[in-house]
Amino acid sequence: MRSLRILAMVSITAVVLGADGVPTVVTYVPNSKVTEVMTKGGEIVNDKGLIILANRRTAGEVEVHDKTNHIFIIVEGEATFVTGGTLVGAKNTAPGQIRATSMNGGQTDPLKEGEGINVSAKTPQWWEEVSTKTIAYYAINTEP
Repeated sequence: MRSLRILAMVSITAVVLGADGVPTVVTYVPNSKVTEVMTKGGEIVNDKGLIILANRRTAGEVEVHDKTNHIFIIVEGEATFVTGGTLVGAKNTAPGQIRATSMNGGQTDPLKEGEGINVSAKTPQWWEEVSTKTIAYYAINTEP
């Protein structure tokens, strides 16, 4: 668990230093809020180009974000995560957001507790299969 915290802090620092928009305030997040948000999913931090989410979810649709870069850090569960590939059944769902029912091809990465993956903007991404039925993770999102 200690190595997971260190990975999260290093990732956050790297993301913040590389983002055009940088946080404007110091944000302390108590354990109670992190625990509560991890249970139901949602935002932990949202400040000028940096959004940190805690999510608990099952497999879903393919997503493509024009401006959002992601770092996912898995804290519980296992999943098959696919990046790249060709979208099947794509539709625009919001400005700069595309969703699809599935994708052909792409790189498949099995993810489990303690691991992470970085996904750059404009890259199709898909939680294709969640073998443990749910997966809990932190998503560190940056936008220019």
